[in-house]
Amino acid sequence: MIARTGGTALAALEGKLVVSCQAYPGEPMRSPAIMAAVAQAVVQGGAYGVRAQGIQDLKAIRPLVDVCLIGLVKRGSDGVFITPTVADAVDCVTAGADIVALDGTARERPDGQPLAASIAAVHERGALVMADCGSLDDALYSVDAGADCVGTTLAGYTGARPVSRGPDLELLAELVGDVNVPVLAEGRIRNPQDAQACLTAGAYAVVVGTAITHPARITRTFVDQLHA
Repeated sequence: MIARTGGTALAALEGKLVVSCQAYPGEPMRSPAIMAAVAQAVVQGGAYGVRAQGIQDLKAIRPLVDVCLIGLVKRGSDGVFITPTVADAVDCVTAGADIVALDGTARERPDGQPLAASIAAVHERGALVMADCGSLDDALYSVDAGADCVGTTLAGYTGARPVSRGPDLELLAELVGDVNVPVLAEGRIRNPQDAQACLTAGAYAVVVGTAITHPARITRTFVDQLHA
């Protein structure tokens, strides 16, 4: 299947669900083939977009789905680790991403390049950028650097804000009110009611991961309830 242009792909997400298809290292589902099957399943269920991590996963998923593919690379787990370098951003586009998700903070990056350099490299190759943010300052910085959309992905994980029990609706409302690009809600969206609350708060689209694509965590919620 042919990937859409970045602009067309982003437009198709308005008011819709994006599903994050990622498995953690060491888990049974940590395989590009399995993640590709999961991506097909969520698209069959009605998702208008897929968010996936890792070049091999992106390459496996791209030929199988014709919805918006948001791609990223994770390097480690501290500091800037979401698509941290210009080279990583370029690799995501080459692997088929319509939109590249990357760290949208002003923190120093491993390659010493500014955020704007990664964004420019993605734009040069015809794709768009989603900046994963943890605060309003992050979002404003990212938009100034050229980001096409922003997400609440890092809310509670950068030290700028406390970790909320559910989606950070307060930050979402701030971003919707103060930035001039689409705002995607992501992070701790655990059920359809949370997702609807995000849209009501003004989210352009909603990204859900663990609650749909992480069997171990989903199973644990049932086990914990039964043992309560």
